[in-house]
Amino acid sequence: MIRRLLQPDAELLDDPSPGRIARIAGLTALALAAYGFTTGFWRSPQMGVYVAIKMPLLVACTLGCNGMLNGLLGLLLGGLGFRQSLLALLSAFAVSALILGSLSPVTLMLALDAPPPDSEYAASAHSGYLLFHVLLIAVAGIAGTLSLHRILRERCASTSVASLTMLAWLAGNGILGMQFSWILRPFFGTPRLTVQFLREDPMNGSFLEAVWHALNRFTGGNIHLALIALVPLAFLVAVPICRVLFPRSQPVTP
Repeated sequence: MIRRLLQPDAELLDDPSPGRIARIAGLTALALAAYGFTTGFWRSPQMGVYVAIKMPLLVACTLGCNGMLNGLLGLLLGGLGFRQSLLALLSAFAVSALILGSLSPVTLMLALDAPPPDSEYAASAHSGYLLFHVLLIAVAGIAGTLSLHRILRERCASTSVASLTMLAWLAGNGILGMQFSWILRPFFGTPRLTVQFLREDPMNGSFLEAVWHALNRFTGGNIHLALIALVPLAFLVAVPICRVLFPRSQPVTP
């Protein structure tokens, strides 16, 4: 099953049965729990357990909302059916989870090697830690979703429908994932705040605002350096998307 997820073909969506969905969901939850524990472990082992629970919950919330929206979109565009869209999105999350889960030994070493939360460098360490994991999750999420583009080209009525569906998946997963991650915070554990499962003010602020503050702190309050740092990050995210959605035409050999 892992090999079929990492190397998907058109037959992946032929069996959107509850049993198949449950097996993929279980594998996704285990991989995300392993990665989530290493993510929260920097703050404390208790936070690691909390994040191991919340990572699968975050994906479940995102999948529930985005699966419904893109299931309706698939029916309107004449592409995938509702259950096929749900299975496709779940498979994309499973690929992302496998990427993150495979990196959990690395992220655990990072948590052990970073300045501890009670050190004088805790604030800057937290900012760098947050930015690194946000970038890692974004890259894994985009890679997981783009892995299904070839299936969309085969299943959808046209290439434009496949590309539109892929963009809807990326936008929905990104926007909903950011919002739900903010509501379900903390995931990294701010050093000056107590360890808790959820914050008392879940709707106060936004995910992008928190990332900007972290980038600003990490660059020592230099707003120009923070803006410059966003350019390669945006390039890193945009290039693989453009390469998959707009591939170069192969030259025709005589």
